[in-house]
Amino acid sequence: QVQLVESGGGLVQPGGSLRLSCAASGFSFGSKIMAWFRQAPGAQREWVATIASDGIAVYADSVRGRFTISRDDANKMVALQMSSLKPEDTAVYYCSAGGIPYWGQGTQVTVSS
Repeated sequence: QVQLVESGGGLVQPGGSLRLSCAASGFSFGSKIMAWFRQAPGAQREWVATIASDGIAVYADSVRGRFTISRDDANKMVALQMSSLKPEDTAVYYCSAGGIPYWGQGTQVTVSS
């Protein structure tokens, strides 16, 4: 049974940092491309970052240079380190496993003073 459990969200001031984590189970993690998406209120879900099985990462223009995606294959975890946060980063953040049609519950990130 596939599970993706996101955690680490919260309320942070503009310019602050947060680290999101995603615990995966139920599939062969090491072979999967993993990604983070986000969905702001009233908006469509959008892609944030992807990390391939070889560790190569790609980022959306809106977060490049501020966010860093990483993976820990031994523990089946993927993380998103977010810095220099802006109010427009406010959203529910979800992790995703390539080719698997499953979404977890997400974790809320709110950037506000």
